[in-house]
Amino acid sequence: MAEPQSLKNHGRFDPLFHGLVTIGLLANIIVTGMFFGRHYAEYGWVGIWWIAVSILLLILALKTRMYALLVQDRVIRVEEKMRLAALVSPGELVELDSLTIDQYIGLRFASNAELPDLARRAVREKLTRKQIKEAVVAWRPDTHRV
Repeated sequence: MAEPQSLKNHGRFDPLFHGLVTIGLLANIIVTGMFFGRHYAEYGWVGIWWIAVSILLLILALKTRMYALLVQDRVIRVEEKMRLAALVSPGELVELDSLTIDQYIGLRFASNAELPDLARRAVREKLTRKQIKEAVVAWRPDTHRV
């Protein structure tokens, strides 16, 4: 059975992306550069094109990952705003409206019982995502992350 999610193990490692794709594309840049270095006279500008495309493929993979994370962060913000709206009074929502997206991301791990107080504290003390996560007592796992 897998260990319950906590502050220490909540990070997500995707072996296909973080291992195979990223390392493979980095290796592609290195191999292409080495091949071009050895065969410059034969291929000329085509070798430079190969290197450029190799670099662009790596950038494409990284940007695609970043876009997915950005969308996930925006969804988390909406989910946490809805959760807070159900747990606090409309007057308190006005105060909590100054929460940043980074703070909402930290708050997603807080249980319903501690969310309102932790959200108020995050606003008043301007807590960072990490500080919020460290303050969570009853960890609410998020297993559906990108």
